[in-house]
Amino acid sequence: MAWGDFGVDGVAFDSREVGPGALFLALTGETTDGHRFIDQAMARGAAGVVASQDTSAPHVRVDDTTIALENIARAARKRMDGVVIGVTGSVGKTGTKEALFACLDRCDPGRAHRSVKSYNNHTGVPLSLSRMARDARFGVFEMGMNHAGELLALTRMVRPHIAIVTTIAPAHTEFFPSVEAIADAKGEIFQGLAPGGVAIVPFDSPYRDRLIAAATPHAGTIVTFGLGDGADVRAVEVMAGQPGGTYVTAQVGAHRTLSFTLSQAGDHWVANAMAVLAAVDAAGGDLEQAGLALAELDGLAGRGARFDAAVDGGTALVIDESYNANPTSMRATLAVLAQAPATRRLAVLGEMRELGEQSAGFHAGLAEPIAAAGVAAVVLVGEAMAPLAKALEGQVALVHVPDAASASAQVQGMLRAGDAVLIKGSNGVGLARVVADLAGRI
Repeated sequence: MAWGDFGVDGVAFDSREVGPGALFLALTGETTDGHRFIDQAMARGAAGVVASQDTSAPHVRVDDTTIALENIARAARKRMDGVVIGVTGSVGKTGTKEALFACLDRCDPGRAHRSVKSYNNHTGVPLSLSRMARDARFGVFEMGMNHAGELLALTRMVRPHIAIVTTIAPAHTEFFPSVEAIADAKGEIFQGLAPGGVAIVPFDSPYRDRLIAAATPHAGTIVTFGLGDGADVRAVEVMAGQPGGTYVTAQVGAHRTLSFTLSQAGDHWVANAMAVLAAVDAAGGDLEQAGLALAELDGLAGRGARFDAAVDGGTALVIDESYNANPTSMRATLAVLAQAPATRRLAVLGEMRELGEQSAGFHAGLAEPIAAAGVAAVVLVGEAMAPLAKALEGQVALVHVPDAASASAQVQGMLRAGDAVLIKGSNGVGLARVVADLAGRI
């Protein structure tokens, strides 16, 4: 056995994300084996490999590369002396995480770190921790789950000083007996709080008291956020601003107010912004700088990004919510579509997955918010949309198609100048293809 030193300045387990000087972890999963991609990682400039098999590349040999990743993550967390924030929820995790990062980076440029993309599971969270710089002042980590107990393992690794639950909603109901059980699973995040930590809880949620009870044994302070009177951080005035934006006046605690422009539309974004302000305040950040950052926050691809697509005679507004969907987020984004300036409103809606026995009812229940949004035409995608297609018969122009490719062809033939179209569905439906096809018409 040969021994030697090598230095690395990055971590990756996807060979396509490897850059010069990175450490490549050859993870072994159910469908692929990272050891097959060691040569590609080295060709892209990897400085070394963590492997559980023999390789000619400079490497550290371990019994289990997933456990090695978790150990690297724990070491990175242990050496960091700044403030760590964990974010979870059924809806709004990624948007809240990105907004919070933008605010903290504005407070102390270059010294905020966050999990990229939606790296929020048993491999994404430790990867994001592993990439955190030693001298980071703030670390923001998104944590997700679709089974009880998963979040507990993640939060004990992250050990946040501040833990946020955004929204509790019927997502992944295939794996939970009730929404109360989902709330309990989300409340697991508080069990990882560092001593004296802060729990940030949605005031307007019907599960608020359940979450507070989950936080009480572990948190030094509990802060509520929302729109309702009585929230510790509350939006006291909300007005529609420029297209796609919102003017907000927030009360933070008993004696401070902050007025700012939020670049995103919708009450769900206003509520998320209150959670962000609560976390910035708890982390010792600058609220005024946070307000400026919220005004400049770009729409996220798949989560509210907007662009104009060229059509005959002009353009049509595209609202990209293609990354994911559940009944609550569907209703929220249809309400945003209702506010969009347009001569006609359309929606491309993909099926919502992992809803179990309640799936048919949840899909059919979207007929009401579609009508309330004044939607003139709908393209429904996927077999699970059949109950909604039946509920909408005779109410709107309707096309029901099996896949994203068919949906793209339909919507491109329907769009007219002055239209606004919402594109939303579970990620597995692949509606990002529809967005990409329309973006090609810019």
